[in-house]
Amino acid sequence: MDFGKIMARARAILTTPKTEWPVIAAEPATVQGLYTSYILVLAALPAVAGFIKNSLIGVSLMGMTWRAPFGSGLAGMVLQYVLSLVLVYVMSLIVNALAPSFGGQKEPVQALKAVAYAWTASWVAGAAVILPWIGWLIAIAGGIYSIYLLYLGLSATMQSPVEKTAGYTAVSIIIGIVLGWIVSMIVAGVVGTAALTGAAMSGGHVTLSGDNGSVTVDKDSAAGKLAEMGARAEQASKELEAAQKSGDTSAQQAAMSKMMGNDGNVQSLSADQIKAFLPDSAGGLKRQSLSAERSAGVGVQITVAHGQYGDGSRNIELEISDTGSMKGMMAVANAFAAESEQQTDNGYEKTYSKDGRLVHESWDKVNKTGDYTVVVGQRFSVKASGNAEIDQLKDAVNSVDLGKLESLKNEGVSKN
Repeated sequence: MDFGKIMARARAILTTPKTEWPVIAAEPATVQGLYTSYILVLAALPAVAGFIKNSLIGVSLMGMTWRAPFGSGLAGMVLQYVLSLVLVYVMSLIVNALAPSFGGQKEPVQALKAVAYAWTASWVAGAAVILPWIGWLIAIAGGIYSIYLLYLGLSATMQSPVEKTAGYTAVSIIIGIVLGWIVSMIVAGVVGTAALTGAAMSGGHVTLSGDNGSVTVDKDSAAGKLAEMGARAEQASKELEAAQKSGDTSAQQAAMSKMMGNDGNVQSLSADQIKAFLPDSAGGLKRQSLSAERSAGVGVQITVAHGQYGDGSRNIELEISDTGSMKGMMAVANAFAAESEQQTDNGYEKTYSKDGRLVHESWDKVNKTGDYTVVVGQRFSVKASGNAEIDQLKDAVNSVDLGKLESLKNEGVSKN
């Protein structure tokens, strides 16, 4: 393994991507070669940095420093690393399957190149989590730059026409964000739960052997579900290819839906249906405006409605989203979401389950702003945010008929 060559490539793709992508596309490569000569090294950076931050340096809040136990931190590092390697391959399958839909050419090795080298920025910036506060900003910046790198790389590697590359990138990133969210929650669940309870990680989920450092993943665990999603994506890509050759558009839609973890096609609700759930008043404030739209493209369909509420001094934005064709992935994320809570001098942020629904809330008591989100029916997201008291934000969400919304969780779902 030539570390000098790896660093030179990473530097080139980060600093001169427009000239480096054609070089990458023209290089002979194999899946195994890309992993052993590049991916295995770069993907380790954020995993190792996270371990150092959580278990060695520690997280400081309110004058106290919390450190994850060494064993659980090590397990989280290994699991994050393994899952990131799986995630790269799953994403390459998706990028490859989408290629013909955006005028590109299917080639699995080129698809893996596109994903691996585009993610260089995210991996390198991910190491910055060691730094206090600013580290997260660097990591976010790296993620954004990775999107730009993928946009530049798809034309070179997948031969996608320039005018279609933006759409190609957008659809790929939407799927990637959801998959990344799932991975982060799996890792947080392993590190957080073990750290708080001091218990061994077993019970049919993840088992770490201290003697040899091996990780065994139960097929019924969250990690197992992610691996299963990868297998489904691979099968779906074959079905999509056959459907594209035959010109069967309904079969193409079904294959894309399967790729996103659904058992059948899922049509998101219409803009009018979602908009009807926005109440005339929320959190004690009258509605000032509302809007809704449904976006669709290559099997990805999402409907979002926005309502603005205010009285001149306070304002709340109420947002209702139907994840539609992302329903399968939302179900995985919801089922394995880890509960967490962080308190600071300025406020708090926490994620938990209530009445079988995933809830996220945050509050900044200095600026008097916050947000409150409830996932309904493992499909719909209802979020209130703005400069209002947290109880007002909760009231705003509860002003939506959540029960009726949940009753529509199977609306638009058709079995393959």
